[in-house]
Amino acid sequence: MVLLESDSELEHGDTAPDFELPGTDGETYSLSSFEGYGAVLVVFTCNHCPYAQAKFDELNHLAEVYDDLAVVGINPNDAEAYPDDSFDRMKELADDGTIQYTAYLRDESQDVAAEYGAVCTPDPFLFENTDDGFELVFHSRIDDAMSPDDEVTDYEMRDAVESLLAGEDIPVEETPSQGCSIKWKDD
Repeated sequence: MVLLESDSELEHGDTAPDFELPGTDGETYSLSSFEGYGAVLVVFTCNHCPYAQAKFDELNHLAEVYDDLAVVGINPNDAEAYPDDSFDRMKELADDGTIQYTAYLRDESQDVAAEYGAVCTPDPFLFENTDDGFELVFHSRIDDAMSPDDEVTDYEMRDAVESLLAGEDIPVEETPSQGCSIKWKDD
């Protein structure tokens, strides 16, 4: 397991790269699928990484509590080398309620992860729905528990989402997310 920090080249105000990916519910999703939401939290994640697993409950909470927020998990990991990240396993986790995001999507080609500049799992990007599309407003960790065994004391993404949806400036300083490296197919 290699611990990496998020280091995307997307900057505040950049428009979210579009995608067309299959979801665990049998639907195909693009950014336009979430036009009815005020914000979209795109999180590159997976099933096997302990850092990603430690954030399942908080991401489920965000998806449940904030009606105007779409939580979109995207799993780009090489499922051949890491079978627990297969699409079938993703479906199982969604079906048994472990994953309750707005959508849990499979990036088999890994093109979407590369376009976003995702580095680790989890790697969260918060976008605001504007007249010009979904624009990046916050690229930071989900909370301050950086190790899977740490106790959370500051729910930073919650604070960012609440401020964004209230039309206020985000009062949280960005801190790179940490997690397992994305398992690229050519590594």
